[in-house]
Amino acid sequence: MAFEIVIPRLGWSMEEGTFSGWLKKEGEFVRSGEALFSLEGEKAIQDIESIDEGILRIPPNGPSLGMIVKVGAIVGYLVAEGESLPWLNTNTPGTEANANEASPQTSNVSPVASPSVRRMAREVGIALTRVVGTGPRGRITTQDVLRAQMPVAESTAIRSTSLTASTATISRVDRRVVVASPRARRIARELNVDWKLLTGSGANGRVRERDVRAARTHVVPFGERLPITTRRRIIAERLTASRQQTVPVTLTTKADATKLIAFRENQKSSVGSSPVPSYQDILIKLIANVLKRHSRMAGRWEKDAVVIPRGHEMNIGIAVDTEDGLLVPVIRDVNSLTIGELAERSRGLIERARVGKLLASDMQGGVFTVTNLGAFGIDAFTPVINLPESAILGLGAIRMEPFATPDGHIVSRHQLSLSLTFDHRVIDGAPAARFLQDLVAAIAFDVADNASLNSKND
Repeated sequence: MAFEIVIPRLGWSMEEGTFSGWLKKEGEFVRSGEALFSLEGEKAIQDIESIDEGILRIPPNGPSLGMIVKVGAIVGYLVAEGESLPWLNTNTPGTEANANEASPQTSNVSPVASPSVRRMAREVGIALTRVVGTGPRGRITTQDVLRAQMPVAESTAIRSTSLTASTATISRVDRRVVVASPRARRIARELNVDWKLLTGSGANGRVRERDVRAARTHVVPFGERLPITTRRRIIAERLTASRQQTVPVTLTTKADATKLIAFRENQKSSVGSSPVPSYQDILIKLIANVLKRHSRMAGRWEKDAVVIPRGHEMNIGIAVDTEDGLLVPVIRDVNSLTIGELAERSRGLIERARVGKLLASDMQGGVFTVTNLGAFGIDAFTPVINLPESAILGLGAIRMEPFATPDGHIVSRHQLSLSLTFDHRVIDGAPAARFLQDLVAAIAFDVADNASLNSKND
């Protein structure tokens, strides 16, 4: 019996992903554990391994490179030698089911169409899953949508006539809808209006200048339209979910960064060829130490319980700005690392994030996230909680500012801005404030203790 190849869920909120290509060929024998295809989801591309073996069979409506696929969608099969193709109805050859075997109606993958075609289909009330694409690799074109919009009787008549008559009839329909006067086309270019999507008021639906100007209020008045990428949409959905599923509160304070700066300067002259720890690396180590005393800050809300990680599982996420959007790789078991080991691991994750080589597993399992805008001169801000975590710390700029000493003197000290956002469902204000207070003390005093930063505390 054929084994179904389905799209797996790579992340807790993943509902669909982008198919990044087959790693095996049609008709090739696949063994269990071999990489079968690549899938982009939850901000990372991952090779999906086969969990069975057999000969790979890809149906005519199988996914192509760049196609959006739903979680659970069947994209192929593994069959035994001599086994019939699973998508063929061998009992009733020539039936409608067989005739439409490559039709999008039977596909589990989203139809391929440009944003303008999708917008046009929405405007005319046509479901793309019911449209047969005639473009390259089954891509749905404007003409395909127009044909799908035709009355059933007219469509049937076209199918029953000869190819020449069919082409002529469709051409008349297309001209009636998408033809525009030369002046209308020129005005459309000047106003950045897609006249092909307009319903003309002229003879036979001809688009006129006044139609273009009337549509001016319904389009982007200037600039370039930037399509929403799959990764950008996933980021937007996760941020929206964070605001909807948490009760965020932000506390801000400042810490004396004098010893933090001194420690890093000392590391520059002593680490040799090893990576010099950044301020963020040093602070992550301190945060992990403080989290052991305030473990609820690392907890997560799970319906009927708040789940607290074990002491050695302080996995800290770091927000990384990339060309494709914000990614959050996770440094695992921070308490078990020296500051040098942490710096090396942090740098590796950041480099892989920026070249698009992170795996989905690199961004899972975090209990607390750190985001840094200090390099941009930002002081305090409101970080967004990285679900399903309960807290995130924003690092601001380090600035030389006036500081009052206990004996009443005013001196200049380096001050670091900190912004802690936490989920009030999990943590109350006072415990969150105590965590921040202890972290400020650790930055001012513990950072000078080399033992605390180079210890491996499991």
